[in-house]
Amino acid sequence: MTSCHVTKDPIKKVAIFGGTHGNELTGVFLVKHWLENGTEIQRTGLEVKPFITNPRAVKKCTRYVDCDLNRVFDPENLGKTMSKDLPYEVRRAQEINHLFGPKDNEDSYDIIFDLHNTTSNMGCTLILEDSRNDFLIQMFHYIKSSLAPLPCYVYLIEHPSLQYATTRSIAKYPVEVGPQPQGVLRADILDQMRKMLKHALDFIHNFNEGKEFPPCAIEVYKIMEKVDYPRNENGDIAAIIHPNLQDQDWKPLHPGDPVFLTLDGQIIPLGGDDTVYPVFVNEAAYYEKREAFAKTTKLTLSAKSIRSSLH
Repeated sequence: MTSCHVTKDPIKKVAIFGGTHGNELTGVFLVKHWLENGTEIQRTGLEVKPFITNPRAVKKCTRYVDCDLNRVFDPENLGKTMSKDLPYEVRRAQEINHLFGPKDNEDSYDIIFDLHNTTSNMGCTLILEDSRNDFLIQMFHYIKSSLAPLPCYVYLIEHPSLQYATTRSIAKYPVEVGPQPQGVLRADILDQMRKMLKHALDFIHNFNEGKEFPPCAIEVYKIMEKVDYPRNENGDIAAIIHPNLQDQDWKPLHPGDPVFLTLDGQIIPLGGDDTVYPVFVNEAAYYEKREAFAKTTKLTLSAKSIRSSLH
Protein backbone atom coordinates (compact mmCIF):
# COMPACT_ATOMS: atom_id res chain seq x y z
CA MET A 1 0.00 0.00 0.00
CA THR A 2 1.30 3.46 -0.88
CA SER A 3 0.94 6.68 1.10
CA CYS A 4 -1.49 8.06 -1.50
CA HIS A 5 -4.08 5.39 -0.73
CA VAL A 6 -6.39 5.02 2.27
CA THR A 7 -8.33 1.94 3.33
CA LYS A 8 -11.22 2.20 5.74
CA ASP A 9 -13.73 -0.16 7.31
CA PRO A 10 -17.10 -0.41 5.54
CA ILE A 11 -19.89 1.88 6.74
CA LYS A 12 -22.49 -0.11 8.67
CA LYS A 13 -24.84 2.36 10.39
CA VAL A 14 -26.23 5.61 9.01
CA ALA A 15 -28.79 7.92 10.64
CA ILE A 16 -30.81 10.66 8.96
CA PHE A 17 -31.91 13.41 11.34
CA GLY A 18 -34.83 15.72 10.59
CA GLY A 19 -36.28 18.36 12.89
CA THR A 20 -33.16 19.27 14.85
CA HIS A 21 -34.73 22.69 14.37
CA GLY A 22 -38.50 22.17 14.40
CA ASN A 23 -39.33 24.90 11.86
CA GLU A 24 -36.92 23.64 9.17
CA LEU A 25 -39.50 21.56 7.41
CA THR A 26 -37.78 19.79 4.53
CA GLY A 27 -35.93 17.39 6.82
CA VAL A 28 -39.04 16.92 8.97
CA PHE A 29 -41.16 16.11 5.91
CA LEU A 30 -38.63 13.71 4.37
CA VAL A 31 -37.85 11.87 7.62
CA LYS A 32 -41.55 11.41 8.41
CA HIS A 33 -42.02 10.02 4.88
CA TRP A 34 -39.06 7.65 5.25
CA LEU A 35 -40.35 6.45 8.63
CA GLU A 36 -43.53 5.38 6.80
CA ASN A 37 -41.76 4.09 3.67
CA GLY A 38 -37.98 3.91 3.71
CA THR A 39 -37.49 2.05 0.44
CA GLU A 40 -35.60 4.87 -1.29
CA ILE A 41 -33.03 5.23 1.51
CA GLN A 42 -32.30 1.52 1.99
CA ARG A 43 -29.04 0.12 0.59
CA THR A 44 -27.90 -3.52 0.74
CA GLY A 45 -25.81 -4.27 3.81
CA LEU A 46 -26.39 -0.83 5.32
CA GLU A 47 -28.56 0.05 8.34
CA VAL A 48 -30.23 3.42 7.64
CA LYS A 49 -32.33 4.93 10.43
CA PRO A 50 -34.49 8.07 9.88
CA PHE A 51 -35.13 9.97 13.11
CA ILE A 52 -37.04 13.06 14.28
CA THR A 53 -34.55 14.79 16.54
CA ASN A 54 -36.62 17.44 18.34
CA PRO A 55 -40.26 16.27 18.31
CA ARG A 56 -41.57 18.95 20.69
CA ALA A 57 -40.16 21.74 18.53
CA VAL A 58 -41.51 20.00 15.41
CA LYS A 59 -44.98 19.86 16.96
CA LYS A 60 -44.84 23.59 17.71
CA CYS A 61 -43.11 24.41 14.39
CA THR A 62 -40.51 26.40 16.27
CA ARG A 63 -36.71 26.28 16.13
CA TYR A 64 -36.46 24.96 19.69
CA VAL A 65 -38.38 24.77 22.97
CA ASP A 66 -35.83 25.79 25.64
CA CYS A 67 -32.48 26.12 23.85
CA ASP A 68 -30.82 25.31 20.52
CA LEU A 69 -30.44 21.52 20.27
CA ASN A 70 -27.72 22.05 17.67
CA ARG A 71 -25.49 23.71 20.29
CA VAL A 72 -25.75 21.47 23.38
CA PHE A 73 -23.82 18.33 22.39
CA ASP A 74 -20.81 19.41 24.43
CA PRO A 75 -19.26 17.36 27.28
CA GLU A 76 -20.66 19.72 29.95
CA ASN A 77 -24.30 19.31 28.85
CA LEU A 78 -23.98 15.63 27.99
CA GLY A 79 -22.46 14.99 31.42
CA LYS A 80 -25.20 16.67 33.46
CA THR A 81 -27.30 14.46 35.74
CA MET A 82 -30.59 13.70 34.00
CA SER A 83 -33.37 15.69 35.65
CA LYS A 84 -36.72 17.20 34.67
CA ASP A 85 -35.23 20.58 35.63
CA LEU A 86 -32.78 20.44 32.73
CA PRO A 87 -33.77 22.31 29.55
CA TYR A 88 -35.73 20.00 27.21
CA GLU A 89 -33.08 20.10 24.48
CA VAL A 90 -30.29 19.18 26.92
CA ARG A 91 -32.29 16.12 28.02
CA ARG A 92 -32.98 15.33 24.38
CA ALA A 93 -29.27 15.64 23.53
CA GLN A 94 -28.46 13.10 26.24
CA GLU A 95 -31.09 10.72 24.84
CA ILE A 96 -29.77 11.13 21.27
CA ASN A 97 -26.19 10.67 22.47
CA HIS A 98 -27.24 7.41 24.14
CA LEU A 99 -29.12 6.19 21.04
CA PHE A 100 -26.59 7.19 18.36
CA GLY A 101 -23.34 7.68 20.26
CA PRO A 102 -21.96 7.97 22.75
CA LYS A 103 -19.70 10.59 21.23
CA ASP A 104 -16.32 9.09 20.26
CA ASN A 105 -17.53 5.55 21.01
CA GLU A 106 -16.69 2.80 18.52
CA ASP A 107 -20.30 1.55 18.59
CA SER A 108 -21.74 4.92 17.58
CA TYR A 109 -23.33 5.49 14.18
CA ASP A 110 -20.76 5.89 11.41
CA ILE A 111 -22.49 8.78 9.66
CA ILE A 112 -25.34 11.10 10.58
CA PHE A 113 -26.95 13.24 7.90
CA ASP A 114 -28.51 16.17 9.76
CA LEU A 115 -31.06 17.87 7.49
CA HIS A 116 -31.33 21.63 7.85
CA ASN A 117 -32.79 24.61 6.03
CA THR A 118 -31.48 28.16 5.98
CA THR A 119 -33.32 31.35 5.03
CA SER A 120 -30.14 32.55 3.32
CA ASN A 121 -29.56 32.09 -0.41
CA MET A 122 -27.10 29.23 0.12
CA GLY A 123 -28.35 26.70 -2.41
CA CYS A 124 -27.17 23.14 -1.79
CA THR A 125 -24.66 23.24 1.05
CA LEU A 126 -22.58 20.56 2.72
CA ILE A 127 -20.88 21.40 6.01
CA LEU A 128 -17.44 20.00 6.72
CA GLU A 129 -15.73 20.02 10.12
CA ASP A 130 -12.47 18.22 9.27
CA SER A 131 -10.26 19.28 6.37
CA ARG A 132 -8.13 16.11 6.64
CA ASN A 133 -10.91 13.55 6.34
CA ASP A 134 -10.30 11.73 3.04
CA PHE A 135 -13.57 9.78 3.22
CA LEU A 136 -15.71 12.89 3.71
CA ILE A 137 -13.92 14.86 1.00
CA GLN A 138 -14.42 11.92 -1.38
CA MET A 139 -18.12 11.72 -0.46
CA PHE A 140 -18.62 15.46 -0.94
CA HIS A 141 -16.79 15.27 -4.28
CA TYR A 142 -19.14 12.48 -5.36
CA ILE A 143 -22.24 14.43 -4.28
CA LYS A 144 -21.04 17.63 -5.99
CA SER A 145 -20.22 15.75 -9.22
CA SER A 146 -23.55 13.91 -9.18
CA LEU A 147 -25.56 17.12 -8.67
CA ALA A 148 -23.76 19.05 -11.44
CA PRO A 149 -24.64 21.33 -13.15
CA LEU A 150 -26.60 22.27 -10.00
CA PRO A 151 -24.00 23.94 -7.74
CA CYS A 152 -23.25 22.42 -4.35
CA TYR A 153 -21.07 24.37 -1.92
CA VAL A 154 -18.90 23.07 0.90
CA TYR A 155 -18.65 25.20 4.05
CA LEU A 156 -15.60 24.34 6.17
CA ILE A 157 -16.22 25.29 9.82
CA GLU A 158 -12.87 24.09 11.13
CA HIS A 159 -11.69 27.00 13.28
CA PRO A 160 -9.66 27.10 16.54
CA SER A 161 -11.88 29.63 18.33
CA LEU A 162 -15.27 28.85 16.78
CA GLN A 163 -16.09 25.44 18.22
CA TYR A 164 -19.51 24.02 17.40
CA ALA A 165 -21.17 21.50 19.76
CA THR A 166 -23.54 20.42 17.00
CA THR A 167 -25.95 17.55 16.59
CA ARG A 168 -23.77 16.29 13.75
CA SER A 169 -20.71 15.87 15.95
CA ILE A 170 -22.11 12.85 17.79
CA ALA A 171 -21.33 10.84 14.63
CA LYS A 172 -18.02 10.39 12.91
CA TYR A 173 -18.97 12.23 9.71
CA PRO A 174 -21.00 15.46 9.71
CA VAL A 175 -23.18 16.68 6.83
CA GLU A 176 -25.78 19.45 6.57
CA VAL A 177 -28.07 20.60 3.74
CA GLY A 178 -30.42 23.50 2.95
CA PRO A 179 -31.98 26.17 2.18
CA GLN A 180 -35.60 27.37 2.80
CA PRO A 181 -37.72 29.87 4.78
CA GLN A 182 -38.72 28.80 8.30
CA GLY A 183 -42.04 27.00 8.59
CA VAL A 184 -42.33 26.58 4.79
CA LEU A 185 -42.05 23.65 2.38
CA ARG A 186 -40.75 24.33 -1.14
CA ALA A 187 -40.84 21.56 -3.74
CA ASP A 188 -37.58 22.63 -5.41
CA ILE A 189 -35.67 22.61 -2.12
CA LEU A 190 -37.18 19.27 -1.11
CA ASP A 191 -36.10 17.78 -4.44
CA GLN A 192 -32.54 19.08 -4.01
CA MET A 193 -32.22 17.72 -0.48
CA ARG A 194 -33.65 14.36 -1.56
CA LYS A 195 -31.10 14.13 -4.38
CA MET A 196 -28.22 15.01 -2.05
CA LEU A 197 -29.21 12.18 0.29
CA LYS A 198 -29.60 9.74 -2.63
CA HIS A 199 -26.10 10.52 -3.93
CA ALA A 200 -24.59 10.31 -0.43
CA LEU A 201 -26.14 6.89 0.19
CA ASP A 202 -25.10 5.72 -3.30
CA PHE A 203 -21.52 6.76 -2.51
CA ILE A 204 -21.55 4.78 0.75
CA HIS A 205 -23.04 1.76 -1.02
CA ASN A 206 -20.41 1.91 -3.79
CA PHE A 207 -17.66 2.24 -1.20
CA ASN A 208 -18.98 -0.74 0.78
CA GLU A 209 -19.18 -2.80 -2.43
CA GLY A 210 -15.44 -2.31 -2.99
CA LYS A 211 -15.36 0.55 -5.50
CA GLU A 212 -12.09 2.45 -5.37
CA PHE A 213 -12.32 6.23 -5.54
CA PRO A 214 -9.24 7.87 -7.11
CA PRO A 215 -7.57 10.96 -5.62
CA CYS A 216 -9.77 14.06 -5.89
CA ALA A 217 -9.96 17.72 -4.90
CA ILE A 218 -12.87 19.97 -3.93
CA GLU A 219 -13.30 23.71 -3.54
CA VAL A 220 -14.39 24.73 -0.03
CA TYR A 221 -15.22 27.96 1.76
CA LYS A 222 -13.50 28.14 5.17
CA ILE A 223 -14.97 30.29 7.93
CA MET A 224 -12.81 33.22 9.03
CA GLU A 225 -15.11 35.16 11.35
CA LYS A 226 -18.75 35.91 12.11
CA VAL A 227 -19.93 39.50 11.66
CA ASP A 228 -22.58 41.11 13.85
CA TYR A 229 -24.93 43.88 12.79
CA PRO A 230 -23.92 47.44 13.72
CA ARG A 231 -25.62 48.27 17.03
CA ASN A 232 -26.53 51.39 18.99
CA GLU A 233 -25.72 52.06 22.64
CA ASN A 234 -28.76 50.01 23.70
CA GLY A 235 -27.51 46.98 21.79
CA ASP A 236 -30.25 47.26 19.17
CA ILE A 237 -29.54 46.72 15.47
CA ALA A 238 -28.62 50.07 13.90
CA ALA A 239 -28.15 48.99 10.27
CA ILE A 240 -29.45 46.23 8.00
CA ILE A 241 -27.87 44.13 5.25
CA HIS A 242 -27.26 46.33 2.19
CA PRO A 243 -29.33 45.40 -0.90
CA ASN A 244 -26.11 44.73 -2.84
CA LEU A 245 -25.14 42.02 -0.32
CA GLN A 246 -28.60 40.48 0.14
CA ASP A 247 -28.84 37.00 -1.49
CA GLN A 248 -25.18 37.12 -2.55
CA ASP A 249 -23.98 34.14 -0.49
CA TRP A 250 -20.78 32.55 -1.88
CA LYS A 251 -20.13 35.59 -4.14
CA PRO A 252 -16.91 37.61 -3.73
CA LEU A 253 -17.20 40.63 -1.43
CA HIS A 254 -14.39 43.14 -1.91
CA PRO A 255 -12.98 45.74 0.49
CA GLY A 256 -15.08 48.89 0.17
CA ASP A 257 -18.18 47.03 -1.08
CA PRO A 258 -21.44 47.96 0.71
CA VAL A 259 -22.31 45.64 3.61
CA PHE A 260 -24.79 47.48 5.84
CA LEU A 261 -27.24 50.34 5.37
CA THR A 262 -28.62 52.62 8.10
CA LEU A 263 -32.14 54.09 8.07
CA ASP A 264 -30.71 57.52 7.24
CA GLY A 265 -28.97 56.10 4.18
CA GLN A 266 -25.42 55.73 5.49
CA ILE A 267 -23.53 52.88 3.79
CA ILE A 268 -21.13 50.81 5.90
CA PRO A 269 -18.58 49.12 3.63
CA LEU A 270 -16.42 46.04 4.08
CA GLY A 271 -13.17 46.94 5.80
CA GLY A 272 -9.80 45.22 5.61
CA ASP A 273 -7.66 44.36 2.61
CA ASP A 274 -9.00 40.95 1.61
CA THR A 275 -11.79 39.74 -0.62
CA VAL A 276 -14.11 37.43 1.33
CA TYR A 277 -17.02 35.15 0.47
CA PRO A 278 -20.09 35.77 2.68
CA VAL A 279 -22.37 32.93 3.83
CA PHE A 280 -25.54 32.77 5.93
CA VAL A 281 -26.29 36.34 4.85
CA ASN A 282 -29.23 37.71 6.86
CA GLU A 283 -30.15 34.26 8.22
CA ALA A 284 -33.37 34.61 10.25
CA ALA A 285 -32.29 32.19 12.99
CA TYR A 286 -29.01 34.03 13.58
CA TYR A 287 -30.48 37.36 14.70
CA GLU A 288 -30.58 36.01 18.26
CA LYS A 289 -26.99 34.84 17.85
CA ARG A 290 -25.92 38.33 16.74
CA GLU A 291 -24.64 37.15 13.37
CA ALA A 292 -25.38 39.11 10.19
CA PHE A 293 -23.19 36.85 8.04
CA ALA A 294 -19.97 34.88 8.17
CA LYS A 295 -16.83 35.71 6.20
CA THR A 296 -15.12 32.83 4.43
CA THR A 297 -12.06 32.36 2.30
CA LYS A 298 -11.94 30.00 -0.67
CA LEU A 299 -9.45 27.12 -0.80
CA THR A 300 -8.98 23.66 -2.26
CA LEU A 301 -8.86 20.41 -0.29
CA SER A 302 -7.40 17.20 -1.66
CA ALA A 303 -8.20 13.60 -0.72
CA LYS A 304 -6.21 10.44 -1.27
CA SER A 305 -7.60 7.44 -3.10
CA ILE A 306 -9.90 5.40 -0.83
CA ARG A 307 -11.40 1.92 -0.81
CA SER A 308 -13.04 -0.40 1.69
CA SER A 309 -10.65 -2.49 3.77
CA LEU A 310 -12.74 -5.61 3.08
CA HIS A 311 -11.90 -5.57 -0.63
